[in-house]
Amino acid sequence: MSNDPSTSASGRESSPENDTRADHVSKTRRKVVQSAAAGLAAVFAGNALGADPGTPGSGGANAPAAPAAPETSALLSDPRDLYPHPPFQDQEQPWPGLASRMTPRPDHGESSYRGSGLLAGRKALITGGDSGIGRAAAIAFAREGADVSIIYLPAEEPDAREVVALIRGAGRNAIAIPGDIRGEAFCKQAVDRAANGMGGLDILVNNAGRQHSHDSILDISTEDFDWTLRTNLYGMFWITKAAIPHMLPGAAIVNTTSVNAYDPSVNLLDYAMTKAAIANFTKSLAKQMISRGIRVNAVAPGPFWTPLQVSGGQTMKNLEKFGADTPMGRPGRPAEIAPIYVALAMSRASYVTGQVYGATGGEGPP
Repeated sequence: MSNDPSTSASGRESSPENDTRADHVSKTRRKVVQSAAAGLAAVFAGNALGADPGTPGSGGANAPAAPAAPETSALLSDPRDLYPHPPFQDQEQPWPGLASRMTPRPDHGESSYRGSGLLAGRKALITGGDSGIGRAAAIAFAREGADVSIIYLPAEEPDAREVVALIRGAGRNAIAIPGDIRGEAFCKQAVDRAANGMGGLDILVNNAGRQHSHDSILDISTEDFDWTLRTNLYGMFWITKAAIPHMLPGAAIVNTTSVNAYDPSVNLLDYAMTKAAIANFTKSLAKQMISRGIRVNAVAPGPFWTPLQVSGGQTMKNLEKFGADTPMGRPGRPAEIAPIYVALAMSRASYVTGQVYGATGGEGPP
């Protein structure tokens, strides 16, 4: 279903008895293309982080050069052509929307993501884990060896069931926690349920969010404003506060901010202000939590094809051309950003905290 280059990364392994050139290329390709399946995570997993720059074999200054990969175009895919470009057909769903009803259906890495044990034995809680970026992170975490709990709205149950099946299909424990993070009591109960059910908690991904398009501040009611802030900020605050006592040194928190924190869209005033707050929350919390040995970072997506967009997050006019104004010429798919969450959660990113990583298709900070 996916055009992701990692789809064919599970090619036949060569055997010692029959190491043909085709098998050699397949084996080498598996190692190289896993960086497409695990993306940025494979960079962190190698020698980019956590290695002594002066130790031979560590990838530092004294390390011998790695052998070059075979020169073949099969190792490369043009990122501009991996997924559909706009225009997209008109479509609208009631809030919060379901990925299973979108056209085209988002790719969360269901068929393409190949893990390599980067999060073996870890325990993760992901808010908004039923669809979009949260779902992609849940799939990636499970295939990297983590148990995963997901929080989602009851209306998102059909998508959540698919995610639970995918996590369990990867051989990991999955805990489904339906509820609304606008309530403080639920947030605490959800964290406790996840930690108790998984036997611990050492990764928290604050990803759930509300986005609703309004052309003017005059169109934003107090009810709408409160809904956005309680979902995007209060829920994150309460869940993080409840999660920290469960976390040991080496744990990681990854928040989802947005390119809107730096370059706010004219029709997303309240959403953009919450995303700017999340970026600052991340940097401030990182300074606090390092005294506990907990790292805190964030990811800032650009335009990504998720249910947020079709359930009121964009106007129909904007939806038709969604992502067209990026240098990539298209919106991202959740599968393309999940590797960044893996990279920030894994232990090898031990010196990375208080950072915001962008995935914007080439436009806008960070």
